[in-house]
Amino acid sequence: MDTKYVQAVGRRKTATATVRITPAGKMSVEVNNIPADEYFKTRERQNILRDPLNLDAVEGTFTITAKVMGGGVTAQAEAIRMGLARALEKHNAGLRKPLKEAGYLKRDPRSVERKKPGLKKARKAPQWSKR
Repeated sequence: MDTKYVQAVGRRKTATATVRITPAGKMSVEVNNIPADEYFKTRERQNILRDPLNLDAVEGTFTITAKVMGGGVTAQAEAIRMGLARALEKHNAGLRKPLKEAGYLKRDPRSVERKKPGLKKARKAPQWSKR
C-alpha cells in the first residue's frame, strides 16, 4: 500500500486514542473499525471528535481511522479530538496557531484522584462523632 498517512496519539483521563489521517476524496471517520456515528451514539460526542475539522483553516477531506481504548465514551471522544488535532498539525504546520487557539492541542491533566487509606473516597472521610 502506497498511501501516505499521518499518525498521532491523543489522551484524556485514562483514554488513549491513536489517530491516522489519510488524504482522500471523501470524508470518513472510523473508530475501532466502526463508523463514528455508530460508535458514538450522541450528537454531542460526534461533534467533539469532529471539532478540529470544523475550523476555517482546515482544508481538504480525509479518511480518519482511530483506535481508542480505556476511559468512558466522552473521554474517548476528547482523546480522539486531541489525536486528530495533533495529526492535522503534523500534516500541515500552518494549522498549529488556529488549533492551539481553539485549545485542541492542550492535554487536559484532570483525572480521578486516588483513594487514600482510612477515607471512603479520595477526600471523603467517615462521619466524625465527638462521643
